[in-house]
Amino acid sequence: MTRKSLKSATARRAPPQQDRAVQTYERLLDVAGELLAEVGVERISTNMICARAGMTPPALYRYFKDKYAVLEALGRRLMDRQNAALFAWLDRYAPQGLEALAANVGELMRETAAVTASEPGATWTVRALRATPRLAHVRIESHRLVTDRLVEAYAPLVPDMPRDVLWRRLRINVELGYAIDEMLSEETALDHDEVIGDSARLLSRALML
Repeated sequence: MTRKSLKSATARRAPPQQDRAVQTYERLLDVAGELLAEVGVERISTNMICARAGMTPPALYRYFKDKYAVLEALGRRLMDRQNAALFAWLDRYAPQGLEALAANVGELMRETAAVTASEPGATWTVRALRATPRLAHVRIESHRLVTDRLVEAYAPLVPDMPRDVLWRRLRINVELGYAIDEMLSEETALDHDEVIGDSARLLSRALML
């Protein structure tokens, strides 16, 4: 085996200790999400997370400096996974034009809701991002990233619209979309399929720009 191929093969194999570190990191986030749903933002603590995960505080501090770092990581993981669903949706429908994007908003909403439902403590994570000033940047940065990606997809479809106007209108739609997803994750008095249907019709019209 040549030096180049050996280097390539080594790069493809993650060291066992790295795999364990990733598994531990994800396990801590899952435990933190579960606890967040049980006790809320104010009561959750690193000691509580350690006790539930069967770890010592020094072991946890290798990954997170405090509970706010845990909450930030929870928020980033949730939004990264939600955003991945949106980016895949854009890849499917943006090449087909405005009408295809507008017609398939309901699909995006269902996929986003499924991601949210699969994340431990997702509803409380979103609340933490909204209610805690030191975490607000996580939500804002993610929503701006999504808006930027939407602008790249929509700009060729509405060439006469000034880019700043397009960004503003899409940013509003992003906020509405995530607010609806948050409602779906916590509102039990409404039929979710009907909410998605009504919301998709609203957002479809808005996304025709």
